[in-house]
Amino acid sequence: MKKINIFTDGACSGNPGPGGWGTILKYGAYVKELSGGEKETTNNRMELTAVIMGLKALKEPCEVTIYSDSKYFIDAVEKGWVYSWQKNNWIKKDKKPALNSDLWQEILELMKKHKCELVWVKGHAGHPENERCDDMAVAESKKIF
Repeated sequence: MKKINIFTDGACSGNPGPGGWGTILKYGAYVKELSGGEKETTNNRMELTAVIMGLKALKEPCEVTIYSDSKYFIDAVEKGWVYSWQKNNWIKKDKKPALNSDLWQEILELMKKHKCELVWVKGHAGHPENERCDDMAVAESKKIF
């Protein structure tokens, strides 16, 4: 299996408001940048969309390391929250609906195709790929105005 690094970030001006996402895929010397945005969204939706778009760009099953500064994404997967939400028909322990279930469903399906490792990176702390993803996400959120 190919070993791919995916770096992701999302941004939103207002929450909700115009938002953007940025993703960088790295395979050896190969680098691909992807970005996009939405007129009315949330920061968490953009964080999850960045992950989805990175995974969707892969054409075959891979060993993937996903780098994200989103504790929402990392913790939901690593602490198993998202699997509990899914098992309980997207209802959380507090009986409230899990937010962004449409995106979570897509992420879980995409992650099944790959061997995924998640790595949390501190945002706005000088991590080059995270900073680049943030720049792309912010630029996309500004296009939407």
